[in-house]
Amino acid sequence: MPVRVSVNSGQITINDCSNFLVTASDGSIDECLAQGFFVEDTRLISYYEISLNRYPLQLLTSSILTYHSALYQFTNSEFITVNGTLPAKRLMVSIRRDVVGGMHEDIDITNHYHEPVEFQLMLAIRSDFADIFEVKAKHILTRGETETTWQNNTLTTQYRNGSFLRGLVTQAVDSSSQPRYANGRLIFDVVIASGKSWHTCLNFIALADGKVFTPQQTCVQSQNTEAGKVRNEFLSDATQLQSSNAEIMGYYQQALIDMAALRIQVEDNGESFWMPAAGIPWFMAVFGRDSVTASLQTIAVSYKFAHGTLLRLTQLQATEVDDWRDAQPGKMPHELRRDELTQMHQLPYTPYYGSVDSTILWIIALAETYSWNADLTMLEECRVPLEKALAWIDKYGDFDGDGFVEYLTRSSKGLRNQGWKDSGDSIVYPDGSLVEPPIALCEVQGYVYDAWLRAADIYEVWQEHERAQELRQKAQDLYQRFNDHFWMEDEGFYCLGLDNHKKQIKSITSNPGQLLWSGIVPKQRAQRLVERLFQNDMWCGWGIRTLSAQNPAYNPIGYHVGSVWPHDNSIIAAGLKRYGYHEEANRIAEGIFSAASYFEAGRMPELFAGIERQVDGFPVPYTDANIPQAWAAGSIFFLIRTILGLKANASQQNLKMQPYLPEWLPDLKLINLDVGNATVSLHFRRVDSSSMDSHNAATQTIWEIFEMKGLLQVDGIPTDVKQLRAERKGK
Repeated sequence: MPVRVSVNSGQITINDCSNFLVTASDGSIDECLAQGFFVEDTRLISYYEISLNRYPLQLLTSSILTYHSALYQFTNSEFITVNGTLPAKRLMVSIRRDVVGGMHEDIDITNHYHEPVEFQLMLAIRSDFADIFEVKAKHILTRGETETTWQNNTLTTQYRNGSFLRGLVTQAVDSSSQPRYANGRLIFDVVIASGKSWHTCLNFIALADGKVFTPQQTCVQSQNTEAGKVRNEFLSDATQLQSSNAEIMGYYQQALIDMAALRIQVEDNGESFWMPAAGIPWFMAVFGRDSVTASLQTIAVSYKFAHGTLLRLTQLQATEVDDWRDAQPGKMPHELRRDELTQMHQLPYTPYYGSVDSTILWIIALAETYSWNADLTMLEECRVPLEKALAWIDKYGDFDGDGFVEYLTRSSKGLRNQGWKDSGDSIVYPDGSLVEPPIALCEVQGYVYDAWLRAADIYEVWQEHERAQELRQKAQDLYQRFNDHFWMEDEGFYCLGLDNHKKQIKSITSNPGQLLWSGIVPKQRAQRLVERLFQNDMWCGWGIRTLSAQNPAYNPIGYHVGSVWPHDNSIIAAGLKRYGYHEEANRIAEGIFSAASYFEAGRMPELFAGIERQVDGFPVPYTDANIPQAWAAGSIFFLIRTILGLKANASQQNLKMQPYLPEWLPDLKLINLDVGNATVSLHFRRVDSSSMDSHNAATQTIWEIFEMKGLLQVDGIPTDVKQLRAERKGK
């Protein structure tokens, strides 16, 4: 059994959409740490401590129950009461918290002592109303005015800085005894007879610029919360997985739960949709690149996610040039925030547009979503945004007219690097020195190539054949131009990008691996590219590193300079599959899934260290990794889809497959896979090649349909439920 390693060890994180709570394992909140109750990108509870007669409780255990609820169990240490000394371990104290809108807390104390007990329960609760960016940076500056009032058993603390308003209302309800407020603490006088219990509920109501987030009283309706309904609806609608490999089933189920936790509601023309936020705790917001990528990864699990993402980003598509926000007409957003610094115009996230690839990936996601849902209405709604996005590539993406899309921030608070490796030290030369923007990243050119080809297919749907041909020609021209300028013959690899002097950045990184996914690599070069990815300086056994271990800037626990990112590896694996490298794709899947086996609950973190895999070792966590993270959870789905080679064409009622099960995954069932209006369930089995006919021997996998609703061609075999039953009956 693998040793479990933890990411963000010693913390409990729960959320409801973008409202979330981070505590220590004992439920306390330390204002000096990245902990607290956050609403609208502001920390509303910065300190929480519970005590009995000022004596701390002794933690027994704590755990997340669902993504929006957690349970903490305590007992007492020995302490003095008005009736004498209460021995240790005579009280059982249970605290349950649910984040559903606001936050609800249930406190239950049971007396297992042979005499009545009498003491004061004290809750120290403070609010600093700190900006989420400052909490993350541990650099908090007090700006506005805070006022606290106690009236009618209600504690209200409000913060105001000009037009920026946040508040927290704390109410004790259904209490066995009434609270008092003094010296910064809520105080309950508690008397419990032997064998009896005491209870109180606390409602934490959040106030944010006119919005009121009232919690659901879960002690009354613990099984009927709105968050629970949303979760259960998603889990029941999503494609399910079954396998004799119980670990793979567990990772898949955990990824489903994580994606359910990361959902943000989207309103469009009176309808509600959902999209994924980037991650908890620091990225529970609309994130263009992350949300689009996670939607692409999840599309065979639920294409509704992608629909919501597409619509929300079109709502935020830039309409004008705004250097403060790195915005240009047609550009899709990078990040939307509601924090104080943003509202006071000290940060540009209203939204901010500093990602070079969000717009391009949006086009790819639009075409891919249509291939799975065949929704012409969705396509038509996105016609104008598509045209604007394509125009952005030509006019603003390639701002110097050299035929490649590059990035350069024009904002004083903008991101230096604007590809997916967007940390300040991520783009380096072979000697480890930093590259100065503007930079044309290799994978971005691949995205553009893919986006133009996919957009051409969309214009064919609209019967605009000349426009489609124009886009295909642009893609072909880019294909040639890219391969002339980015290929490094001596390395048998593509350069990381072109620098501000149009010179190759010759560093060896994971970025070229994503070119296989885009299809911009000539087949005669693919083999050398693949071989280079799996050399020891890049392949660590758990996955492909972001940066070669031979680079002086390499750091296995650096954010983008040597770590392993599951989402990056899942995209590379999909590209390997596209070029027919089934075993290599499965090799990446095995590394990522093996890493998951060590992480707590099988949850895939945002990233982990690129330290070499050893027989008696385990993957080393990146301590500040977001977990759950949308595209990390999405990597589980994408790797399964890659292993099976699923490709949909819903408008033609067609699903193609190219399954190649590895030894560690001998069988797999996908249940309720949606393709357009059809739903199909499939069973895949790996068999000994000696028992297979020559047609199947190449894949070592056989498959069958065991349920279908609607009409669908699967791998060229037309069938429906009646036909299937007749065929089975005949057999």
